[in-house]
Amino acid sequence: MTEEFSIPVSIPLDEDGFLRRECPTCEQEFKWFNHEEGDPDAEQVGQYFCPRCGEPSGLDTWWTPAQLEFAQAAAQPQIDQYVKDSLTDAFKGVKGMDFKVNQNWHSDSASPDPLIEPSDMVIVEPPCHPNEPLKVPDTATGRVHCMICGTPFAA
Repeated sequence: MTEEFSIPVSIPLDEDGFLRRECPTCEQEFKWFNHEEGDPDAEQVGQYFCPRCGEPSGLDTWWTPAQLEFAQAAAQPQIDQYVKDSLTDAFKGVKGMDFKVNQNWHSDSASPDPLIEPSDMVIVEPPCHPNEPLKVPDTATGRVHCMICGTPFAA
């Protein structure tokens, strides 16, 4: 089965419109500004740099463990339904076999508690890309890296 599908899951922003992220290299948290889709001020890049350690990584590698856990749990009911529908379709029309999916079956994952995003950290603007502000802990403003080009700066 090579069919792909997507399930939208909303991850909350803080009151200033920032999304919590975690570096896959140093595992430190920070936040980046969440531009609306189609925002002409949003930079289009193939990778981001960690504001904390300066290491680059791919676009979809910055999720926190809590966000990944939440997304999987929130999507699980739709995944379960997809499995049921796929099994029903796979056995439809097979001669000599009567297959019925137990519609009461579901995986054992519970509904996730909602994520709550506190408005912590301080806003810093890289001089090279001021349209891509960041939030870092107030103890980490001495050396911050631009998430677009990786240039270090002091906030």
